Amino acid sequence: MEPVFALLWRAGDNPGFVPAATSIKRMSESAEIAPHPHASRAVKVRSAIFFALYTLLGIGHGLLSLLVGPFLSFERRYRFVNLWTRATMWLVRHLNHVHVVVEGLEHIPADRPVVVVSNHQSQWETFYLQLLISPQATILKRELLWVPFFGWGLALLKPIAIDRSQPSRALKTILRVGKERLDEGISIVIYPEGTRQPPGTIGPFTAGGAMLASRAGVDVLPVVHNSGDHWPARSSLRLPGTIRLRIGAPIPVAGKSAKQITAEVEDWIRGHYPGELRARPDLAPRDALRGLDAADPAGGTGTCPRP
Repeated sequence: MEPVFALLWRAGDNPGFVPAATSIKRMSESAEIAPHPHASRAVKVRSAIFFALYTLLGIGHGLLSLLVGPFLSFERRYRFVNLWTRATMWLVRHLNHVHVVVEGLEHIPADRPVVVVSNHQSQWETFYLQLLISPQATILKRELLWVPFFGWGLALLKPIAIDRSQPSRALKTILRVGKERLDEGISIVIYPEGTRQPPGTIGPFTAGGAMLASRAGVDVLPVVHNSGDHWPARSSLRLPGTIRLRIGAPIPVAGKSAKQITAEVEDWIRGHYPGELRARPDLAPRDALRGLDAADPAGGTGTCPRP
């Protein structure tokens, strides 16, 4: 097993290096680990160790990023800040046995930015997508930037911070700042459900990402995964098993309304979910199309900085 520090240094020399994805691509289907329906004592102990190491690394690297980051170019700063992200992914793989299978890497454009639209189940995807698609800017609620260490490092990566209590202003911020980032060659990541959903479910989509892509004239890159099965939201447990992440072909936006784009992306995500989707009785069919006039048209990460 390659030492973690060797992996991190090698990652620094190669901004496209993603430890989990590259190693998992070579893993056979038979090597997958089935999820555990009930956490054993060993899983709980390893989860506690992960939380302690993850927190200590985050505090230390957050302070270091504040000292070093302002003096680096954005590209180098992005890579430096995300060393903690890489360490976190290494830990959860080797300590907690959470493996990753990525399908559709060939769909990620290498020559242009895109608006990445993903479902949202846990904090895992906010980490992993930082490594998989870079550089990128994430749309997030501004309160995350106030979190000590975590938020301070995040602020160095040109995020698009919005005030979700003022949806009209938030949408204007996304369209204005988002287009600026795309013009700089930086992809935008948005979670149109706006908050984390239970495993096996997809929430209603808002249309902010589609509106941004339409205004900027860039493709939408759909992404779907089942991270909540192994990195459950609002839980300290990290459950052994395999997270599957699927990337679709870029969806052109020319000649389509934001409502049409949103529906097309949602259909793809629902149709390619890596597992069985459970019905949400609290959601009406096609509730996602309310996104154009929803209370929160921006979507966002909806992610709390706790694991």
